[in-house]
Amino acid sequence: MASWSAPSPSLVEYFEDQTSFQCGYCKNNFGSRSHGMWAHSMTVQDYQDLIDRGWRRSGKYVYKPVMNQTCCPQYTIRCHPLQFQPSKSHKKVLKKMLKFLAKGEISKGSCEDEPMDSTMEDAVDGDFALMNKLDIKCDLKTLSSDLKGSIEGEEKEKEKSLKKEGSKELIHPQAIEEKLGSGEPSHSIKVHIGPKPGKGADLSKPPCRKAKEMRKERKRLKLMQQNSAGAFEGFQAQGQPVSLLPKAKSNQPKSLEDLIFESLPENASHKLEVRVVRSSPPSPQFKATFQESYQVYKRYQMIIHKDPPDKPTVSQFTRFLCSSPLEAEHPANGPECGYGSFHQQYWLDGKIIAVGVIDILPYCVSSVYLYYDPDYSFLSLGVYSALREIAFTRQLHEKTSQLSYYYMGFYIHSCPKMRYKGQYRPSDLLCPETYVWVPIEQCLPSLDNSKYCRFNQDPQAEDEGRSKELDRLRVFHRRSAMPYGVYKNHQEDPSEEAAVLEYANLVGQKCSERMLLFRH
Repeated sequence: MASWSAPSPSLVEYFEDQTSFQCGYCKNNFGSRSHGMWAHSMTVQDYQDLIDRGWRRSGKYVYKPVMNQTCCPQYTIRCHPLQFQPSKSHKKVLKKMLKFLAKGEISKGSCEDEPMDSTMEDAVDGDFALMNKLDIKCDLKTLSSDLKGSIEGEEKEKEKSLKKEGSKELIHPQAIEEKLGSGEPSHSIKVHIGPKPGKGADLSKPPCRKAKEMRKERKRLKLMQQNSAGAFEGFQAQGQPVSLLPKAKSNQPKSLEDLIFESLPENASHKLEVRVVRSSPPSPQFKATFQESYQVYKRYQMIIHKDPPDKPTVSQFTRFLCSSPLEAEHPANGPECGYGSFHQQYWLDGKIIAVGVIDILPYCVSSVYLYYDPDYSFLSLGVYSALREIAFTRQLHEKTSQLSYYYMGFYIHSCPKMRYKGQYRPSDLLCPETYVWVPIEQCLPSLDNSKYCRFNQDPQAEDEGRSKELDRLRVFHRRSAMPYGVYKNHQEDPSEEAAVLEYANLVGQKCSERMLLFRH
């Protein structure tokens, strides 16, 4: 049993020049523009704060699109799993999976209005080219013992204070991975979803609720309020929203969990198991299944993305989907599996058919990528995995109440095939100027008129998290961590401050004070 201690600070290397490469959406050769930095290591809190400012990682490379210049603006999108209501097309995918598992039935054809299978980022070609260049430029795989010692020395006093407060024991990570194998929610809390969403595919309008269903809901809530000794008060005391209270009547719509974990007959044709394994640092389970997982990825890239056989190599797969800058963290108040980077493996009859790459962060589950065996495309595994990840987020929320969002990466309105992410409701888009979350229904009319939009309607609003005190930014120079105010006194190049200021404004004041900016 081990006690948890605070992680070492994040160490990043910022690239001063904007990067231009081929867009994976519109195929413009030099249209995709972004800022980038190489993360040698990163705490989960820093990455949480960065994605809340429009950043996203691809392996250890962390990038932020230049929203008002890039050809296809990419808006960070997050879903509210606790209030999520599966649509008709979502339910159709879940029923299709259950029929296949129970009877081996394979649906003929596909529904035209069904979202595309893949719920991950398609624009990876540019990332691969960029990462190959970065490997030559700055592939510091491990920090030297001297550098690590300097970082640890700076944090020594903080660790001492934490030890004085008392350390807490943790469950062994391997045991947790086995416990999370099925992905099923615990039986102590039964998640209930409200009335069915309205019909129609107009994403600019919120889901409708029938008057009859609303009357039933009000009556049910009134009955619960009259129940002074019931378990309902316990749920409310824990801060659970009303939508998560147990069902009072059997005729209420089925919850997402009811649809996913519906009982199968004893003689079911197939068995599906979902396992969550830590990918960085690699757990024994991850290592044992690495080759099988890679082969699924290789077939996916070759058949779905038309990659030549020599492109999806083991090293590329490792850099892109296995390597992660995120430190594994196991705080006592966090989820049982801890925070960090994981692979959610979908096992059908003893073999891997799909893998969802995810990051578990303080406030969310962040979807990184999905790849699957093309032979099972008929199961709509992209949609199915997204629904499973939403259910998984709800499961983690039971233990860690602040973990209550599901980040789906980027929403690209200018690319019609990438609009499917807007069908997971309710969801928000991140304003690219003030970094506040705005319901997607309010954003879509503006996006129909212009591919780049400021969603915050207050013209006086500013970026509250912007850098305000540059001298408090932390740098790592000559094996020592120091405030920028100290570092700049020893520098002769006045132009360096412009690059440091640009970095500080992009990452925000909080991250600039916590992360270490590597300076040569």
